[in-house]
Amino acid sequence: MSQTVTGETGADGASRATVPEHPPYRWRWLALAVILAAEVMDLLDALVTNLAGPAIRADLGGSESLIQWLGAGYTLAMAVGLVTGGRLGDLYGRRRMFLVGVLGFTAASALCALSVTPGMLVASRVAQGLFGAVLLPQGLGIIKEVFPPREMAAAFGAFGPVMGISAVGGPILAGWLVDADIAGTGWRAIFLINLPLGLLAALGALRFLPESRATHASRLDLPGVGLAALGAVLLVYPLVQGRERGWPAWMFVMLAAAVAVFAIFARYEIRRQRTGRDPLVVPSLFRRRAFTGGLVAGLAFFTALTGFSLVFSLYLQLGLGYSPLRAGLAGVPQALGMVAAFVLAGAGLARRFGRTLIHAGLVVVLAGVGGMLLTLRLAGPEVTTWRLVPALVVVGFGMGLVMAPFFDIVLSGVEPAETGSASGTLTAVQQLGGALGVAVLGTVFFGQLTEDGAGVAVRATLWVEAALLAVTVATAFLLPRAAREDAAGQH
Repeated sequence: MSQTVTGETGADGASRATVPEHPPYRWRWLALAVILAAEVMDLLDALVTNLAGPAIRADLGGSESLIQWLGAGYTLAMAVGLVTGGRLGDLYGRRRMFLVGVLGFTAASALCALSVTPGMLVASRVAQGLFGAVLLPQGLGIIKEVFPPREMAAAFGAFGPVMGISAVGGPILAGWLVDADIAGTGWRAIFLINLPLGLLAALGALRFLPESRATHASRLDLPGVGLAALGAVLLVYPLVQGRERGWPAWMFVMLAAAVAVFAIFARYEIRRQRTGRDPLVVPSLFRRRAFTGGLVAGLAFFTALTGFSLVFSLYLQLGLGYSPLRAGLAGVPQALGMVAAFVLAGAGLARRFGRTLIHAGLVVVLAGVGGMLLTLRLAGPEVTTWRLVPALVVVGFGMGLVMAPFFDIVLSGVEPAETGSASGTLTAVQQLGGALGVAVLGTVFFGQLTEDGAGVAVRATLWVEAALLAVTVATAFLLPRAAREDAAGQH
């Protein structure tokens, strides 16, 4: 039954007309559960191949770069698709696009599990990333429509615990599934688990998600998407394959071509906006020093974060001979440190300290990386995960301190009308950073890996990690000092 706002009596004694207030959507909390299930699928699939990579390569064959492409293919496709994914929901309905995304993601997961060659598996991972890019943006729009303002904070607050549980439990689950070899499925089980999750999410969407679309939707910029995708592939491919191919000249030509394609993309977007059409990325964003600095800082930071996750898992399995389950358990201290930082930041630190918290977090991460380097040097081949626990907790805690306020701080550097485009661009850069992390740090690790062990290789990647964090520290000074109130919740 609808409610009304009680009329007020004005100074002239006249009673003002009552204004109808529509009741909130009945199934909003169940709708949130469906959206969170989709988030869990994405989080798990972004993490699991770091642990299962060595087992997959042992089964399917292929070169060391296969392990890198399992992560880079997924995140690169996600980066390219995310900027457009939200617009598809605005144009064709968020519930419909959610269903397309979740069913496509589930089908791609089945193809991953059925893959018989490295190429088939990488192509299926790319398909997962593309459908994930269609799926994930729809949840934000639906939440904003079905929840009243007084419940919005609680709805978005549910993402933190779910992400924390996934970060802790995801690697453990993946390691257990690979080791358990259920019905002879081995590594394939990490993808098969998406089938029941995806089908349940699809059924839940049909039952509990309302149809929703934007009143004024931006048109698609398909040429812009094509240029962005081409530039990203030209950038990432030589970084992954260059080492194995001996760095031929055409690899460097590809890197130069990537710069040229991104320049063409920028000119095309400017021309598109001047002619009154909707650009993929609003060009005026790049005239804002704070936003541009945020993109560079984010690219460096997420490159370091994702690359560290891959290299640490490879070091444990290829260097120390850990099983996938043991490697997953070894990463728990870092995940717990990150969750603890999110809890503290959510309790008011992010709002109170703003950009200062980002710099403090980066210093903490650098201290943790230094602690790992010292531990590895002192312990040598006798190192154990117990000796690495303090450094891992510090690294995770610092990363959490950086991530908690990062998006809101960066979005504070743009106008409210530009927030949608800025948020999509920033999220895409986060995914691109993930692809670059796998490409760059993975290449450094495999380049230094020897038959005598992985100690030298992991120390070399940690120095690169420290350099990326130093870049983040420097560029973070370009960010606003504090988040704008209306920027919160936009990412």
